[in-house]
Amino acid sequence: MDFVSIRIITGDVPRLVDFYERATGARAEWATEDFAELRTAGATLAIAGTRTVPLFAPGSARPADNHSVITEFRVDDVDRVHANLSGWVPEFVAGPTTMPWGNRSLLFRDPDGNLVNFFTPVTEAAVGKFAR
Repeated sequence: MDFVSIRIITGDVPRLVDFYERATGARAEWATEDFAELRTAGATLAIAGTRTVPLFAPGSARPADNHSVITEFRVDDVDRVHANLSGWVPEFVAGPTTMPWGNRSLLFRDPDGNLVNFFTPVTEAAVGKFAR
């Protein structure tokens, strides 16, 4: 089994795609006006509109209602990224902080309120974990 993507359901696909393009530097590939994907080397972030939900199961997902998932991206320099994001990210939850497991993390919210973590491995163990 391969983990392929995570999908965010939103009421405003263009707004959320624009946010993630700007935050990550990745360009979205649009399949329809209701579905776009931002591909990175490790995984794909899919962004879909509410009109796609009934294709799976009506009422199974609600936009801007996530309270448990954090979407994470590894970046080269989280402090530099923090400086670049300042001024337009809707809400920083926590500024760059070195976590006990060795990643320096920046936690913020996207325009729908979903949590996003940009992190840089900084300890030898954390760097080694991602060198595999």
